[in-house]
Amino acid sequence: MAETLARALAEWSAAVRWADLGDDHRAAARGWLLDTLGVMLAAVDEPPGRAILAVARRQGGRPESSLLANGDRLPAASAALVHGTLAHALDYDDTLPGPVVHPGSVVVPAALAAGEAAGADGAAVLAAIAIGYEWVARLGAAAGRHLHARGFHATGVVGPLAAAAVAGRLHGLPPARLAEAVGLAGSMAGGLLEFLADGSWSKRLHPGWAAHGGLLAAELAAAGFPGPASVLEGRYGLYAAFVAGEPGADPAAATRDLGRAWLSRAVVTKLYPCAHVIHPFLDAVLALRAREGLAAADVAAVRCRVAAWQLPIVCEPRAAKLAPATEYQARASLPFALAAALADGRVDLDTFTPAALARPDLRALAARVACEPAPAGGAEFAGEVEVQTRDGRRCAGEARAAPPAPARVEAKFRAAAGRRLPPDRVAGIMRAVAGFDAGTPAALLALCRG
Repeated sequence: MAETLARALAEWSAAVRWADLGDDHRAAARGWLLDTLGVMLAAVDEPPGRAILAVARRQGGRPESSLLANGDRLPAASAALVHGTLAHALDYDDTLPGPVVHPGSVVVPAALAAGEAAGADGAAVLAAIAIGYEWVARLGAAAGRHLHARGFHATGVVGPLAAAAVAGRLHGLPPARLAEAVGLAGSMAGGLLEFLADGSWSKRLHPGWAAHGGLLAAELAAAGFPGPASVLEGRYGLYAAFVAGEPGADPAAATRDLGRAWLSRAVVTKLYPCAHVIHPFLDAVLALRAREGLAAADVAAVRCRVAAWQLPIVCEPRAAKLAPATEYQARASLPFALAAALADGRVDLDTFTPAALARPDLRALAARVACEPAPAGGAEFAGEVEVQTRDGRRCAGEARAAPPAPARVEAKFRAAAGRRLPPDRVAGIMRAVAGFDAGTPAALLALCRG
């Protein structure tokens, strides 16, 4: 077979060994697993969680992989669909800032489902998670932010290919066959941003559907159903179809420095359950609130300098951002989230409830938040905020997204998982993840049952 980008990535995937990764990278993989389990647990009893669980259980099928909600066992692709949708349901899953892709909600569900179906141990699943995150990072890096600019949810585009790589690794597909699985998964790439118009739920489905499609692609390839190994750089491949002609889009970036540089090290864990580009603004305004002793009644106006590419996502159309009709619209509203931060001193899982959306104080404060264009920065998210008080003070602050300290990630997990499980069970899951090298997916998911 002629060398292709997918084949090169597949060869690399086959060569990676868990024991060969550094201590920091192994700790990162465990952290990604723990964080994704937490956001999945937090979403189980939410309306999207109940809906996806009901559909998957009704479809049934061969009992291959466990559901963390109730212990039911479903076909691996169905379990991945459920868990991926849960992981993204509250917009609380991790992000690669450069391409704005959410790796955890695709890779972790795919690895848990495929790993249990394949009889893999925890070390094998963790290795697949590390590999899958790198696939997402590299596929995303080659597209840049052009997928969002063209109306696609980048996670839904690159996610199926990464999930196929994860499943293929866990099922022991040789590199040539794994590249064919990725080729099949390329035809499952998609995901429109039109949910921004009305706050409906399609975005929540994208990571679950990506994980589902990737597992199905790997199963088909294992059964002798080939896909195009030139799926990335080909004349009608992923990048030609989605980002052709865009400046900076570079398919070769998918394999540049492969084996020497880990692009997935740039992953940032979310500390607020909303669009990640909002987070630096929240960090900045919460720091100002604490430093200046600001109360909501003190605020006359707030001015945010927002990168041009972010404006259509979290600032426009202005009327919908000031008075979001659904909680998912609120999660993508910079004015609403900043109003909540200023009024309550926090933004958490209780911020985006129907009752909060109807609060007249938040709507009035959101109307005093102005968004103006600023030059787009580099790969990182950044926010600049100026608060003008009623007594004439001007307080300015800025922040940049960065990986949070492990203690804050653990605190997030305790709060998220604690919505469904008692403290002793939450602590047990944390211990199980810390020792997951010697564990199994089924045993870990059993601890998560409510």
